[in-house]
Amino acid sequence: MAILEKIVGKKSDIDIEDFLNNLDSEEEDPYENADAFVKPITLQGDEDSKLVVEEAKKGNIVLLNIGDLSKRNAIKLKELVTSIKAGIEGIDGDIAKITNDKILVTPSRVKIIKRRA
Repeated sequence: MAILEKIVGKKSDIDIEDFLNNLDSEEEDPYENADAFVKPITLQGDEDSKLVVEEAKKGNIVLLNIGDLSKRNAIKLKELVTSIKAGIEGIDGDIAKITNDKILVTPSRVKIIKRRA
């Protein structure tokens, strides 16, 4: 606790309840200077596959979670991933499986190195 007091000040100088209540409120938009985003999306249906392609068209990178769908319906998963792949190739983006549950989708001008290091 002494180290924390040295960093933040004496215990009486900080109102911990006020600090915790204001964690979510920021005065500035932390995203205003970003050129692109990395967006996590869980693939569950057709709407999600369209959203993935739309985000890539906007220049964003998508970290696609396919874990739940792969356990529930492998046929639907294959259909949706095929649809996403066609849409991404249409905009000269890239797509690659990074784990059994995750797929990385990138917009044009962002390519994924698919060989193992």
